Order: sequence, then C-alpha cells, then structure tokens
Amino acid sequence: MNRIVWIIAVLFVLTGGPADAVEKEGPSVAPDNSEINQRDRGSSAVTPEVQGTDPADVETTRKIRKKITEDDSLSTTAKNVKIITQEGKVTLRGPVNSPAEKEKIAEKAEQIAGAGKVENELEVKSSTMR
Repeated sequence: MNRIVWIIAVLFVLTGGPADAVEKEGPSVAPDNSEINQRDRGSSAVTPEVQGTDPADVETTRKIRKKITEDDSLSTTAKNVKIITQEGKVTLRGPVNSPAEKEKIAEKAEQIAGAGKVENELEVKSSTMR
C-alpha cells in the first residue's frame, strides 16, 4: 500500500500537480459587456425570454436555427446567435465574427420568416472581444 502512495506522489510531483495546470491556462480577463447588459434591462428589449409560445413562432425559430447550424461556413459563434420569434417577427441578437456572417444569418432568417420580418441586431465582434 505504501508503494502505491509513493508512486502516486511521485507522479503528482512530476506532472506539476494542480498548480501547474492553473499556470498553463494563462491569465483570465473578465469580458466587459456592461453596456449590453444595461441595454437588455429595458422593457422594450427583445431577449430570449420573450420568445413566442405560439407553435408557428417556435417552428420559425427552429427552422432558422437548423438552417444556420447546417452551414459549415459559419463560425461556432455565429451558430450560437439568439433567434427570438414573437408574433411572426424574428429578432437576431448576439456576436458574430464578421459582417459577412451577419448578413448570411439575416438572409437565412428572411428565407424562413419572409422579407421585412427580420430585425438584425447581430454585432460584429471587434478584435478586442475575441
């Protein structure tokens, strides 16, 4: 039994233990999304909590999400945007990596919801947000 404990202790020291793992991750910087959070507190803000429960709204959101996630040219960030459908009107929110992604997602949403029914509030990430 002592031999097993000794081997584990040696392996622990050789691998650097948990302190080494923390050092490898590097310093973490908290994102500054204060302005976005403040904007979303307003009573007129369209957030996922206002997603319509009407079956047509749910289906519209599902179809748009499917169309976006099937596009391999879009980044993971773009595939995770918020899609909120309420009374047939779709709002797109969240960060994307480029203006091209922003436009591509809006086009896909319009193909499903119809022209003039999509509010594109997607934000192109700046290099400091990455």
